[in-house]
Amino acid sequence: MRARHPGRWAIFLVAALAAGPVAACGTEPDATAGPLPAPEKPTPTHSEADERAAREAALAAYSGYLAASRDASRRSDPHHPELARFLADPLLTRVRLTIRKAKEHGAMRTGTLVSDPTVTAVSLDTVPATVEIQDCLDATRYRLVYAKTKRVVPGSGGGRHLATATATRYPDGRWLINYGVAHEDQPC
Repeated sequence: MRARHPGRWAIFLVAALAAGPVAACGTEPDATAGPLPAPEKPTPTHSEADERAAREAALAAYSGYLAASRDASRRSDPHHPELARFLADPLLTRVRLTIRKAKEHGAMRTGTLVSDPTVTAVSLDTVPATVEIQDCLDATRYRLVYAKTKRVVPGSGGGRHLATATATRYPDGRWLINYGVAHEDQPC
């Protein structure tokens, strides 16, 4: 049987091929179909300026954390208001417990803690965004002493050691340090 309007079918076929693949009945693969194009790689949703701002904010939070911890330790005040300004849980609770334990034993921190932090990773595409920090802390002049006598607590001598921390961006836009570990077994 002949088609009444052969030109219409040809136009339909050309239009269908131009519009894209058409599902067909049958089990044979379409010999004219080529491989599917590779999916496009996602483009970063942040700029270099965003990354630089995250680095700076994370390092500022880290510096604030160290300063607030030193001040709170010197005053033996586990609820020092500056702690919550720069720290978030679980690290906030750990720092408060450490200060409280020292206070219960009549001890406090005194002296100078020297820090030289560097950013090791920035992850702005994760939820929440994070910045990893590595530091070589020099605690040789940062001592745990008895509050009444100012004598050094035995076994509490400091040294130079590696420390790592994570700064996390919270929904209100603040960068807070929420994880931190002093690697006292790793000198630097």
